[in-house]
Amino acid sequence: MRRVAVVICSALVIAACTDQPDAAPTTNGALQPNGLVVYVVDGDTVDIDVDGTEERVRLIGIDTPETKKQDSPVECFGPEATAFTTSLLPVGTPVYLERDVEARDQYGRLLAYVYRADDGVFVNLEIVRQGYAQPLTIPPNVAHSDEFVEAARAAEATDAGLWASCSG
Repeated sequence: MRRVAVVICSALVIAACTDQPDAAPTTNGALQPNGLVVYVVDGDTVDIDVDGTEERVRLIGIDTPETKKQDSPVECFGPEATAFTTSLLPVGTPVYLERDVEARDQYGRLLAYVYRADDGVFVNLEIVRQGYAQPLTIPPNVAHSDEFVEAARAAEATDAGLWASCSG
């Protein structure tokens, strides 16, 4: 039992000390796609073709600075967040959409956790992890909220992205 604990502790220490800030977290690899990126609207909203129907998809659990909100100015780091999401999800990217409890928001947008199908990168989490978004928890869609909060704390601690560029 003690030997197992030592092995686990050693693995955790090695993982914590590994300096790989640009390595994207993944699931266990490729996923069966159920959508195709049509257009990145902004940092947290993407148009996706789902079974031949174009859906506006709001990424659950994250909030990027606004760039296209009517009657509002472009917010600090908004264009950068949009560009980062576009780099993760270029037009034509196959994606896997994972739903939570609530299917749509008040604007009729499909709510989803988005994964790149080819490599399993969890897009919502990667956006927060790299400092382009803050967590936004709206119950009952809370499946990954703890992960988003933890990623945001780490990004803030290292002044990643908007944490270094924007105050308030």
